[in-house]
Amino acid sequence: MTSMWHGCLADTDYFEMRSSGGHGYGVWVTMPPGYDRTSMQAPVVYVLDGNWAVGLTAPLIVTQLDPMQRIQPYIQVSVGYAGEEAQDWDRLRNRDLVPPGERIAQELVDALEMGVQAGARTREEADAYLAELRDTHADVFLSFLTAELHPRIQREYGTAASGHGLFGYSYGGLFSLYAWLTGSTPFASIGAGSPGVVTTDSQVFASLQAMGDNPPATKLHVTFNDRELLGHLAIYRNLAMNTATVLDRLTSRGRAVTSEILHETHVTGLQASFLSYLRTCRAA
Repeated sequence: MTSMWHGCLADTDYFEMRSSGGHGYGVWVTMPPGYDRTSMQAPVVYVLDGNWAVGLTAPLIVTQLDPMQRIQPYIQVSVGYAGEEAQDWDRLRNRDLVPPGERIAQELVDALEMGVQAGARTREEADAYLAELRDTHADVFLSFLTAELHPRIQREYGTAASGHGLFGYSYGGLFSLYAWLTGSTPFASIGAGSPGVVTTDSQVFASLQAMGDNPPATKLHVTFNDRELLGHLAIYRNLAMNTATVLDRLTSRGRAVTSEILHETHVTGLQASFLSYLRTCRAA
């Protein structure tokens, strides 16, 4: 990493990696303050949407030195897209973070159309965004994280054997819920911020039904934002209401899930959601 970037993201390495499926990813690895990989072993927290999230979340690694509420040591691994694909991260994430077979909500189509009419997106960009949602592969991306990237991080950074975490926001939060529901990951805790459960027939609800009385052992922390629920955009109102329904179905069965309503919009909620996850799931 250049000296300029190192000054912005201290103790951060960057590398690029191609998955067995042929997709390229950019990976930022941020070490804890004073971390010596030759003598220390910290668990890993994977953060999705690295192109957007790394600048908002990686600096919070200093919470491990906060005398008022210290967070357990962790290595942050932010995963995004590399090279020319980095500029298209907001549509490529659809392919990787959305479960297979997830229906495209009409409210999302309407929101994209509003963006086109307002000049926020071109028609071509909106069409490309929807095209990625028609062929989604969260299962493939989860396999890449757990079976390809995680072993490399363990090998090159000498991480702890257990205690790892996963955090995602929006569609990343939907992916986090999907990963939690699979029940077969190396994660001890998972944070799902404003998960993109935007339809009442989401795959998440089918998975909750299939789970029955055998919940995963992984700790789950869910957040959403009051301004999503009370705002004027139907897509965000549905997201918040469906997330509340997910929480209701989990807690009514006695599941050990934690949650918090944050005073943010969908856009501003990412950093607050990550901090909520750290405070709840990784407090020292």
